[in-house]
This record gives sequence, C-alpha cells and structure tokens, in this order.
Amino acid sequence: MLSKLFTTGALIFVALSTPVIAADDKIVITGSSTVAPLITEIGKRFEEKNPGVRVDVQTGGSSRGINDARSGLADIGMASRALKKDESDLKAYTIARDGIGVVLNSANTVSTLTDQQIVDIYTGKISDWSAVGGTQGPITVVNKAEGRSTLELFLHFFKLKASDIKAHVVIGDNQQGIKTVAGNPNAIGYVSVGTAEFEAGQGTPIKLLGMGGVAASVENVRNGSFPLARPLNLVTSKEPTGMTKLFIDYTQSADTHDLVKEQFFVPNGP
Repeated sequence: MLSKLFTTGALIFVALSTPVIAADDKIVITGSSTVAPLITEIGKRFEEKNPGVRVDVQTGGSSRGINDARSGLADIGMASRALKKDESDLKAYTIARDGIGVVLNSANTVSTLTDQQIVDIYTGKISDWSAVGGTQGPITVVNKAEGRSTLELFLHFFKLKASDIKAHVVIGDNQQGIKTVAGNPNAIGYVSVGTAEFEAGQGTPIKLLGMGGVAASVENVRNGSFPLARPLNLVTSKEPTGMTKLFIDYTQSADTHDLVKEQFFVPNGP
C-alpha cells in the first residue's frame, strides 16, 4: 500500500511539475506564404523573450488568413495585401512592404517586357518568345493559384480577370514559383521581389524584369518608385488583447527590423 501511495504521489508530482502552456499563451497565425517566413522568425524571437509562449505559424494563402481570423480559427491572419472594402470588419497591422516582380529563367535572352506584352503573354495572345525579341520557343505561363494575394494584385495591376489568364502551370507559394521558372528556360512567372532578389543573389538561375522603366529591387520598393508594391499585414477580427496584442506590437517595433531586412522586405516606419 505504501509503495502504491508513493508511486501515485510521484505521478502527481511529475504532472504538477510539468509546465503547461495555457491557451492564452499559444498564438495561432495562418495565411500568406509570403509573410509566413518572416513571422516564423519573429515568433522564435518573441518566444525567447516570453518563455512558455508558443507561436504556431501555418501557411495557406492570404484568403485563408483572412477567413481564419474572421471565423476565430486563428488568433491572427497573415495577408500580403491591403484589406478590401468587404473586409472592413477586420483590423490590419502593416509590418513591412514588398513588391511583386515578373521573373524569367536567367538563360532567357529577353531583358525587358512592356506591360502590354506581359498582358498578351498571360492571355495567350503571345505564345512564343520570338514575338518579344527572344529565342524561338513556346512560352510556359506560370500563374498563382486562386486565393493567393499575389494573383489578386497581379490581376488588379494589369486590369485582368482570373478567367483571362491562359496558364500552363499553377503554383502556390513563392518558392514553388521560383523553382518552376529556374527549371524551365521558357517559363515566365511573378513572385515576391524580395524573395526573387535573394534567390538570384544565391545563384538560382532566375532574373527579375523591371516595370515601367523601374528595376525590380527591394531598394526601389523602399523608395516608392517600383509600381507594383504591397503592404504585408497581420489581421485580426477585433481589437487584440493580451499576448496577441503584445505579439502584434512586437512585430511593428524596431526590434524586428533586422529580421524584416533579412527576408528582403522593407521595414515599416523609419
């Protein structure tokens, strides 16, 4: 009997001495694959500063972030775009800025495309690189999947509808798009300027094309001259409180600017 009591007591002691993370100390964040790597790094630093707190980051696109924040499936949504008029019930917190740039394989001899040429390529009116001064070969059009804010911004900028696009390959996140273009000399796609600039600098065989005579670069997103830029936002369904508010405040603080720059985004503020 004494042995059983001791064993039971030991189990109780172990159970009580095991740290338990309360629901308030777990922050669930879902959405944009563009924002997710940055929030993951910020989350790690936030966890170090706040022992016992867990930051759970999941991707799935800006639409998922918006929907999950609105329904309560996530404490915070990630959206790599501004809120729309029909999303005015939500609150957005800008943490950085990014651009969207057109990418080609580095072996492609084309060095520039006009906005109209890009439209004609994506709508199927131009289907061979020789029509825009390149080496003869069929163009592989790489498009973003529905629900991705990059697609929405691309369509809005070029005044297109989703049904106008004649895509050969549909991709999800930026890395998938970059990998697709890097592996196909005839491919064209569009991805985050920051991500593409970093990958090109690491030797990935891709190149960014300018828009409107402005080079696609993080510096030109920073100085406001690049035409296709966007805010990177965190989104909540109501005024944040507790640990959620602390986390959002932290993402907007100067303490995270180094992480923003490491992801090749432009910090929000000075």
